[in-house]
Amino acid sequence: MRLDRDARWRTVELPVVIDALAPILPRIRAAADEIETGRRLPRDLVEALVDAGVFRLCVPRSLGGAEAHPRLLLDVVETVAAADGSAGWCVMIGATSGLVSAYLADDVAREIYGDPRAITGGVFAPRGTAVPDGDALRVSGRWPFASGSEHCTWLMVGCLVRDDGPPRSRMVLVPASEARILDTWTVAGLRGTGSHDLTLENVRVPVGRSVSLVDDRPRATGVLFAFPVFGLLAIGIAAVAVGIARAAIDEFVRLAREKSPQGSRRTLAERGVVQGQVAEAEALVRAARAFLHEAVADAWDVAQAHGAIGSRERALLRLAATHATTSAARATDLMYGAGGGTSIYAASPLQRCFRDVHVATQHVMVAGATYELTGRLFLGLETDVSQL
Repeated sequence: MRLDRDARWRTVELPVVIDALAPILPRIRAAADEIETGRRLPRDLVEALVDAGVFRLCVPRSLGGAEAHPRLLLDVVETVAAADGSAGWCVMIGATSGLVSAYLADDVAREIYGDPRAITGGVFAPRGTAVPDGDALRVSGRWPFASGSEHCTWLMVGCLVRDDGPPRSRMVLVPASEARILDTWTVAGLRGTGSHDLTLENVRVPVGRSVSLVDDRPRATGVLFAFPVFGLLAIGIAAVAVGIARAAIDEFVRLAREKSPQGSRRTLAERGVVQGQVAEAEALVRAARAFLHEAVADAWDVAQAHGAIGSRERALLRLAATHATTSAARATDLMYGAGGGTSIYAASPLQRCFRDVHVATQHVMVAGATYELTGRLFLGLETDVSQL
C-alpha cells in the first residue's frame, strides 16, 4: 500500500521541480566559496532558483503556486542542501515562508504572492512591538536570524500587539525596502544564508498584512494547509541537515578512495574501521530520512481523509524532524572524524559540512526539548501542543 502511494506521488509531482533544479546544482556547487565568503546567495543563483519554482512550493495553486506535497519540499530542500548547505537553507526558508499566503485575505495574498518572482522570509519570533493605529499597526523592533533577507521581496516579522488587552502575537509583512538589514551574520556555519538582523522603526502596516500562525486558521483549503506551520518548518530544517550529511558521506567516500594515510600503503577505503564508519553514517541518514518521509506521508493521509491533523501526527512530524537533524549531525561527525587531518583544511568540503550541520542543530524547531515534548504526549501526560 505504502509503495503504491509513494510511487503515485513521485510520478505526479516530483520530476517537475527536480528536473528544473538539475542544471542549477552544478552552478551551486561551483559557487560554494563565493556563497561562503559573500555570506549570501549570488543574485544569478537566486534568479535561477526562482525560475525553478522552489520558492512557491507552499503557495496555493489559486495564487499560481505549486501547493505541493510536503515530501516534494523535503526532496527539493535536501537536493539543494547536498549541493550547498546555505543554498538549501535559503530554499527551505523561502519555500516554507510561502505558507503565510494561505492565511491572508485573497486581495492581500495577491498583492504579495501574485508576483511569480516574489520571495518571502523573515522571523516568526515575536521580538517586535505593534501598536494599533486605526486600520493599521505601528511596528518597531529588531529581529535576528532573518535568513535570506537580502534577496527577499517581502519580509515578515513577529510582534506582540500592545493595546488595552493582554499582548497578542502576530506576524506582519512589509516590503523589503521598508526594513533595515544590519550586518550581524558572522558565524561558524551556514554563512551563506545571510541571516542578518532586521529592524523596523515605527513602520505603519495595514492590519490585513498581519496573521497569527497560532490562532488564525488558513483561508486556503488544500490538504497542505492542514499541516502545522511549525511542523513544516521543522521538517524543512531536517531536510537541510540530511542533505548536508549526504554531501559529507559522498565527499568522504571520494576522499577515502584516493587518500593513503601517512605510513600506510592502503587507502582509507581499505581500512576496516573506515568501512564501519561509512556504513554507520549511511544507516543513520537513510533510517532518519525514512522516518521523516513516513511521518510526512502518514500526516498527509490523515489530513486528506479528515481535513485536519491530530496531535499525534503533529508530534511525529516534530519528532522525526529532530531525530533526522541529530542523526544527520552524527553522520557528518563520523565522516569529518574519518577524514583525519584533511578535514580541517578550509579547502575540504568536510569542514564546511561539519560547521553547517551544527548550525542547523541549534534551531529551536529541532532542539532537544522536542524529545521531552513529544515523549509527554506519547506517555499520555497533559501536554501543551500549541507549538507542534
